[in-house]
Amino acid sequence: MTEITSLSVFCGSKKGADPRFEEAARRLGELMVERRIRLVYGGGAIGLMGVLAKTVLDGGGEVTGVIPDFLMKYEVGDPGVTELIVVDSMHDRKRRMFEISDGFVVLPGGLGTLDETIETVTWKQLQLHAKPVVVVDVGGYWRPLAEMIDAAVTGDFAHPAVAELFTMVGGVDEVFEALASAPEPKEVVLTDHL
Repeated sequence: MTEITSLSVFCGSKKGADPRFEEAARRLGELMVERRIRLVYGGGAIGLMGVLAKTVLDGGGEVTGVIPDFLMKYEVGDPGVTELIVVDSMHDRKRRMFEISDGFVVLPGGLGTLDETIETVTWKQLQLHAKPVVVVDVGGYWRPLAEMIDAAVTGDFAHPAVAELFTMVGGVDEVFEALASAPEPKEVVLTDHL
C-alpha cells in the first residue's frame, strides 16, 4: 500500500437524523488534519460534507472539492475550500475524485453516497484499481450494505472474496488502521464467473 496523502470521502449532503453521523464527520476531519491528509470530497458546504470540509479547513488542512456545475446552486458549492474543481457531470465528478485520491472512506449518506461507494467498489472488483475502501458503519447505518453483499454471494452472483473489496469498521477511529491493512483485490472476484 502506498502512503495515503489524499482521501476521497463519500458522505451525505444532509446531516441525517442521528447526531453520531455529524460527530463522525467532525472526528474524521480532525484525524485527517493530524495526519496531514488532503480531503477530496463532493464540494458541498452543507450536510456531512460541509461539516467534514469545515473541520479540515479550520484545523489548517487542505480540501479539494469536486462538484458538477449543475449542482453548484443546489449543494451550495463551497468557494472557501483550498481547491474547487467544477466538472461537467456526476460521472466526471466520480472519475476526478478517483484520480486524485489514494483511498476512500464512506460515512453515512443518501443515494449519491451509495452510488459513489458501489461504483468505487465495482471498479476495484474489475481490477481497475487496488485502492483501499473503508465504510464507517456509524450506528449500524451501513449494515444493509453488508447484508446486500452477503445476499449477492449467497445467491451465487458474486465470489465470496467480494467481501474483501472494502473494509467495514464500527467507528472513525478505526479508519486509518483499516486503510493500512486493506487486502489487495483478488483476481477471482473478476474471473470467477468468466
